[in-house]
Formats: sequence, C-alpha cells, structure tokens
Amino acid sequence: MIAVGPLQRPPAGSSWRRSMPSPAIAVLACVLACVLVMAAPAHAGTGTAEPAEPQPETLPAHTRNGLAVYQAFRQGLADSECEPGASKRWQKHFAHAPVQLARSENEALPLLGYVVEALHEARLPTEYALIPLVESGYKPGARSPAGPAGLWQMIARTARHHRVPIGPGYDGRLSPVDSTRAAVRYLKTLHGMFGGNWQLVAMAYNAGEHRILGAVKRSGRKAAAVDPSALTGIADITRAYPRKLHALSCLLEQADDRERWREAMDRDVPRLVEVTLPTDATDLGQWARAQGHDPALLARLNPAHATGPLRGRERRILAPAVDASAADGGK
Repeated sequence: MIAVGPLQRPPAGSSWRRSMPSPAIAVLACVLACVLVMAAPAHAGTGTAEPAEPQPETLPAHTRNGLAVYQAFRQGLADSECEPGASKRWQKHFAHAPVQLARSENEALPLLGYVVEALHEARLPTEYALIPLVESGYKPGARSPAGPAGLWQMIARTARHHRVPIGPGYDGRLSPVDSTRAAVRYLKTLHGMFGGNWQLVAMAYNAGEHRILGAVKRSGRKAAAVDPSALTGIADITRAYPRKLHALSCLLEQADDRERWREAMDRDVPRLVEVTLPTDATDLGQWARAQGHDPALLARLNPAHATGPLRGRERRILAPAVDASAADGGK
C-alpha cells in the first residue's frame, strides 16, 4: 500500500500558490487522485472496513477436545456459582467423579459431549447433563436390580410413556439415542411446567411431576420463585437430588483448577453422532468393521444392539462422526 502524507503548508508569507503554474496544479491533482484510488481498499465505498466473517465448517468435526466438551457444559449452566462448602456431603460422595470423567478408558467424556449438545439444541440448562453421571456413571448398559436401566435409568413404564421402544429382543432404554431423545423431551416438558426452575425439574425427574406440582401448589407460590428446600411433603432423596447435581458441578469446577486433571481432559475424544443403520445391516459388529469403526466401542456405546440380530424400529445407534476427508478418500 502506498502511504500518502498530508501536503505541508508553506511558511507564512510565501508565494507557493501564486508561483505554481496552473498546468502543474492540474497534473499534481491527477497524480494525487490516482494514488488515493490505488491506496483505497476495494470496499471503501461501502463505509468503514469490516473484518471478513469466518466461514463455518460444512461438516461437523469428527473429534473434539475434552476441555472443549467441559467448557460447553459450563457455558450452559443455569447456576454456575459455587459457594464454599456448597452441598458438602454430596461433594464428598461424588469426589471420584471428575477423575472418572477424565479417564480415557471409558466413554463418559464423549457421551457427556453428546448429551450437552442435545441440551444446547433444546435450550435447556446443562445441569441436566449430570443426571446420567448420578444415575449410571454414563454407562449405557447400566441396570439396577430395582428395574431402571440405561444412561438415564428409566423404569420400563416411564420409558414406554415417553415413546422409548421396549419389546422382545430390544430394550430402548439401553440405546443412548432412544433414551436421550426421550429424556430431553421429558426435561423440556418439565422445564416449561416448572417455570424454568432447574432444581424443581430435577426433583420432578426423580420423583414424578405430579408429586412436585402438588408441593408447589401447597407452597402458594409460582414455580419459578419457589425455594425447593422449603417444599413440604417431599422425600429426602428427592429433596437432595438438585443438591447432588450442583455438588457435581462444583467438583468439576474445582478440578478445573488442577493441572493434572486439565492435562487428562486435554485430549481428542470422538464426537458421537446418531446414525441410522441401513435395512440390510444384520449385525452391529459386521457393520462397524465395514465402516472402519471399532466393533468393541460400538458395542459398549449401543448395548441395545450389542448381541444378536439388529432390532428396533428405526435402528438408530451412536457412533463416532466420520472424518470428512476420510469419507472423500482423503481428497
């Protein structure tokens, strides 16, 4: 770019203007005009220059950094403040959770990323992403002797009510896709029902909405303004549920200050996406090998399809996103 400095004013009393022949003035004016046009940016006629907007990726990244997953979780919290000693009992109870989340041997971190993304899309607080950590330790195949199963530990009646397919040879509660879709729909309903009060929503998820609605009605206040700890007629285990979630959130915030934990989280993890299997696929392991996936990983992620012939109405599974360059043969 050519820099054009200001013309210097002549000393007082000089005859610079009068002594310059008029043809020379015209020539100088033309030269200056050309220089200014050359120096001006191409968009100068549109006003002040603006930086070019970054172009979004046409395909989602096939991996993401573990710390980015954690940051996405923190950015979605409705209550990110942690007072000293908050939920101290439950912080002690879940003290192992940050280490468990950071371990590379399990799928807790990529599954957290999948659930956080689903909650962001539904515009729900990410406190709800801690429910599977409390309920199942983010193990899709977890089963309780009392009956609940899957990431979200749904009982069969509740699962069927929320359109999770359960039938001979297939239990949709063990599908992280079917169960997470149902859980997010349910949480969205509860979130509207309780005026966006995430603590009441957590209690309703644990005990059922009718019980919490009754307690709110007895309080004489609107749900959005209710202090959950002041509700009456609520079981202690239900009253403690939002405190468990908040304790976990605070434990993760404390772990974020530890260099060793951040180093363990600072790694690439697969970005998990929903995949609908083709109708001619009959075995998850065979399909995984044909697509270049680790069959053992897909079996752990999708226990509903892990054994026997593939079943389920829509045959949806959770799988690592495919690298776009690999899908194009590296072109």
